[in-house]
Amino acid sequence: MPVCDICCEELPSEAEMRTHLFLSHTENVMACPFCSLSGISYDELNFHINTAHIEQDCQDTNTTVVDSGQKSSNDCITQSPNSTRTSNVKNMDKVSQASPQSPSTGTSLSQGTSTSLKSSPPAAATANGAVKLVRTTQKSSNKTSKEREDGRRKSKQKRLSSPIKEGCFACPMCSLVCKDCFILQEHVELHLQGQAEGAGSEVGTSTEASSTSSGRSGVMRYECPMCSLSCSSSSSLQEHVELHLEYGSASATGHSSEDLTLARKLQEEEEQKWREAATRREAEDFKKLQKQFGLDNSGGYRKQMERNMERAVSRGQMVPAEFHKKKAEMLESLASGVDDGRSKTSGLMGALYRYYQRNTSDCAHLWLCAETDHYSSSEGDKGWGCGYRNFQMLLSSLHRMEQYKLLPGITSVTSCYSLGSLLIFLVTVPIIKFSLAVSVPSIPRVQALIEEAWGQGADPQGASHFNLRLQGTRAWIGATEIYAVLTSLSVKARIVDFHKHTGPGDTHPRLFEWVKQYFSHSASRGARLPPKIVQTTLPPIYLQHQGHSRSIVGVEQKVNGNLCLLLFDPGCAPGEMRKVLSQDTAVTMVRRMRKFPGSLKHRQYQVVAVEGLLTPEEKQSRILNSRTLCAEKIP
Repeated sequence: MPVCDICCEELPSEAEMRTHLFLSHTENVMACPFCSLSGISYDELNFHINTAHIEQDCQDTNTTVVDSGQKSSNDCITQSPNSTRTSNVKNMDKVSQASPQSPSTGTSLSQGTSTSLKSSPPAAATANGAVKLVRTTQKSSNKTSKEREDGRRKSKQKRLSSPIKEGCFACPMCSLVCKDCFILQEHVELHLQGQAEGAGSEVGTSTEASSTSSGRSGVMRYECPMCSLSCSSSSSLQEHVELHLEYGSASATGHSSEDLTLARKLQEEEEQKWREAATRREAEDFKKLQKQFGLDNSGGYRKQMERNMERAVSRGQMVPAEFHKKKAEMLESLASGVDDGRSKTSGLMGALYRYYQRNTSDCAHLWLCAETDHYSSSEGDKGWGCGYRNFQMLLSSLHRMEQYKLLPGITSVTSCYSLGSLLIFLVTVPIIKFSLAVSVPSIPRVQALIEEAWGQGADPQGASHFNLRLQGTRAWIGATEIYAVLTSLSVKARIVDFHKHTGPGDTHPRLFEWVKQYFSHSASRGARLPPKIVQTTLPPIYLQHQGHSRSIVGVEQKVNGNLCLLLFDPGCAPGEMRKVLSQDTAVTMVRRMRKFPGSLKHRQYQVVAVEGLLTPEEKQSRILNSRTLCAEKIP
C-alpha cells in the first residue's frame, strides 16, 4: 500500500494518495526545512532535499528544533505520524538570546548572524526519502530518538516489503526507483558526492559530528550503502558502488550468469553462421568469375565448336553431312595450327583509303596502318576470344612486312598435338593439305605460343594467374599476354597504360594524342608537308579495356581539330565487315568504326604497339625484366 512520505499515513491506492497530498499537504505551503526555498511542489521539494541536503546519521545525536511561537507556512514543515506542524526557524537571534548559556558544540544554523545551538544537524532523513523534523527537548531526547528509530524501521520495512516491478532498480539510499541501471548509477553518485561534501563541512564546523564520523581511529570512513565495507575516501566508495551496480544489476533484475553465458553462446553461433554464409558466397562468386573468364575447365575452342554444331543439328539448322564436314575442317585446322580463315576479311585498308579519297570534306588529316586483315569471333571462341582475334589481326599485318616475315615458332604441325594424336587424326581424315608457309595461327596455337613464352620465363605473375595453362580453356587474355608472346617471338613491343581519365566527362584525350603521335611520327619523316591521307607501314595497335579488346587501324583529325580513332572490332561479323569493300555501304560501316573521345569512357586503357625486332640480348633482358612487368603509365 502507498505510504505518505510526509506523515507516514498508509493509503489504499495511488489516487487516494494524490488526493491526500492535495488536501492535507497543500503545494503552496511546501518549504524546505533546511534553507529558505519555498513555494514549490511536493515532487520538487522531495528532489531538492534528496539532492541538496543529504541524509544525516541521527542514531547517536539529538535533534533540537526551536519554535519561536511565530508559525508560518512558508518557513519549515515539522512532520509527525499523526499531524503536520510548521516551525519558524528564521529569527535565530531570538533563540540565541533565549539561551545565551547554551554550549556551541552543535551544528550552527544561522540567517544573517551566526548562532549556535546545542543540537545535531537540523534534520534527519527518513528511510523513504522524506525529511522529518521532530520537536524535542533535552529531557525527552532519548524517548524521542526511540520513536524516530521505530518510525524509520517501520517505514523501511514497508518500503522493502513493497513489490518492485521486474526491470526496475531501487536506489539503496532513498526511495527512488529507476528503470535504467545507468540512471540509477548517476543518482547514487549524486548521493555520494553530496554526502562527501556534507561530511567535509560537518567536520569543519562541528566537533561532535567530527568525533562521531571519525570514531576511535580519528580517520573519516565512508560506509557502502549496499554492503558493510568502509572506505577511506569518497572516490574509493564511488568506485566500489559502481562495481555493485555493474556486476549486481543482473541479479537485481532476476537474471543470472547463465543468461549471459547463453547470450554469448547464441551470439557466437550467429557469428559462425554469418562467417559460413560469407565463405559460401565468396566460393560462389569465385566460381562465377572462373566461369566468366573461362577458367572453370569447361573446355576450350574445340569443345565449344562441337557443342554449337551439335546444337545447330538438333535444331535443324544444319544437316548431319555438313556437321561432319565442318568438324573435319576444324580438326584439320587444329592439327596444322593455322587458322581456317572462315572469319577473315581482307582488303579493308585499301577500301578505307579509297573511301577517304572520295569523302574528305570534314577531314583534315588521316593516318592508316599497314594492310591488315579483320578476324571475327566464330562459334568456337564467341564470348572470350577477342584477345586472340586481335593478335591474329596484328600478325596478319606483320607477315606482310619484310622484316617480320620469318617470325620463329608461329607454325608447327606437331607443336599442339602429340605424334599419336596426329596419326589418329590422319586415319580419321585421310586427305589433308598441310601448308608450311608462314600464316596466321589458330586460337589453340596462339594459346600454345603464350604457354611457350611463359616457359621461357616471361611474365611469371600472369602465368601464375592462369596456373601456367591456356590450352583447352576459354581463358581471356589481355595486353600483358600479348606483350609476353611478342617478346618470346623476338618482336620489340611497348605496353602503355592510360590508367585514369585525362579529360572532362571521364574521357581520355591523352590516349588519342598518343595514337596520333604514333602514326604521324613515321609519316612525317623527310616530308616538309605531309599528305592529307597517309597509309603508313606501321602495324595496328592492340587496345585493351575492361571486358573487351579491339585493334586501332587509323586515326582521323577533323577540320575543327577533333580526333577520332578507327577500330577493328572482333565482335563484328564478316558479312558486316565486307560492306566496307562496297562504295554503296561503306559509309555505314565507317561510321561504326569511328570512335570519338566521348565513346571511350572506360576507366583504364592499355595499348600494345610493335616497334621492331629484338636482338637475342635484348630479348633475354626483357624476359628478365618481365618478372616485375610494369606498364608505362600515361599520364
